[in-house]
Amino acid sequence: MWRPPQRIQFEPKPGRIPSVAEAAASRLFSPVKVGAIELEQRTWVPAMVPWRASDEGYVTDDVVDWYCRFARGRPGAIVIEATGIRDVPSGPLLRIGHDRFLPGLKRLTKAVREASGGHTKLLIQIIDFLSIRRRPDRTKFFQQFLRVTDAHRAALGGPGMSDADVREKLAMLSEEKLVAILSAREMEALRFGQRERVTDVELPQIRDLPQMLPDLFSAAAHRAKNAGFDGVELHYAHAYTMASFLSRTNTREDGYGGSLEGRARLPLEVIVAVRQKVGADYTLGCRFLAEECIEGGSTVEDAAYFGVQFARAGLDFLSTSRGGKFDDAKQPGVGQAAYPYTGPSGYECMPQYISDEKGPFGRNVQATSAIRRAVREAGFDTPVVCTGGVHNFDMAEKMLADGVCDIVGSARQSLADPDWTLKLARGAGAQVRLCEFTNYCEGLDQKHKAVTCQLWDKIDLKAPGVKLTADGKRRLTPPEWTQG
Repeated sequence: MWRPPQRIQFEPKPGRIPSVAEAAASRLFSPVKVGAIELEQRTWVPAMVPWRASDEGYVTDDVVDWYCRFARGRPGAIVIEATGIRDVPSGPLLRIGHDRFLPGLKRLTKAVREASGGHTKLLIQIIDFLSIRRRPDRTKFFQQFLRVTDAHRAALGGPGMSDADVREKLAMLSEEKLVAILSAREMEALRFGQRERVTDVELPQIRDLPQMLPDLFSAAAHRAKNAGFDGVELHYAHAYTMASFLSRTNTREDGYGGSLEGRARLPLEVIVAVRQKVGADYTLGCRFLAEECIEGGSTVEDAAYFGVQFARAGLDFLSTSRGGKFDDAKQPGVGQAAYPYTGPSGYECMPQYISDEKGPFGRNVQATSAIRRAVREAGFDTPVVCTGGVHNFDMAEKMLADGVCDIVGSARQSLADPDWTLKLARGAGAQVRLCEFTNYCEGLDQKHKAVTCQLWDKIDLKAPGVKLTADGKRRLTPPEWTQG
């Protein structure tokens, strides 16, 4: 992962430990209405992909164990990981693109509800993503993947050359010479692996996305409702399809790109389609980027416009993130796919303890505050969720007091200690296992390995009932907390 050149080291602090009475009287532990549901407290576990689904996208025992462990910490809400809306193979990611996934998802909602004692609301994040291929071996790229054109023949000075001769000659050239012959997209396919973009309108499957996606999202949301989820979060963030429509890099000229209105058009049409399918009495929100954090990317001013439009369209909550784009991702190794959290924008999404002057805690606060202010000034009271390095009571309480957000999300701290807010509420804040923000978890995610935390994944490996990773070296869930 990319790190800021300043390499300033920060240390998370436990902050003030509230008493039981102080916690009970705080904003953080006050209820909040989110559409058709009410959260008992303003604590939120954002969507994180733990790589525990089956290769076919089904809920497994490990998936159930994972979310039940978070549920026993009784946060206000848990958002289930990004779950694919298409009925296509996508590896060990949860899927919701067909009714055959419903039994497993129903099992999950039932188990989580029981594990939290009914205290935690459960939402699911639904996502669409375009095709991305692994970085090819150079020889294989020229032999199999490159589509030979007359432009290649002309550049090589042989208009009558066969495809085989063109491939052979290109494979012998240095990268410096290839840059003058191959197109920018061809060079990208060689260096990073081929990746579809929403602007590839010459491809029918890309051109037709505006006609396809409203139905796919609405069908998936309807399944989520039938599976017993309390709400749905539309994934409009990071490197994926809907975020790409919102991006300033979306230059489509068919009415679904270019201007702010054009870029927001499909996301708004998806909201309308989903709302018609799930009804007015079902909680629906989205996660989107407060800033893209790439050169030429969308800014907080863009995000404020989108936030107002989403609120006007009737979303019940807005959850912000930042960065996490393919545009500045690190070049992957041969045989690996590009990972959108390895460049500067990826760092903005998941900053670590080695940082710049801004530090890793609260990098999304200022932008989210501006978005919430714009939504309020437009006359909407839509709850806003802000995440980003939250790890103690003081920080969370200040965000609420300052009007940054209405709900505080915490991913890595919740991963480090799923009971951290429960401990705060019960006067046991001194027992919180504090995230160190080393991004050990992110490194596992990048390799598509079962995500765990280095603060607990080697504890009591031989204890009865502890499930381990396939290599037997790490436990899959955190130890249980027993209040002393």
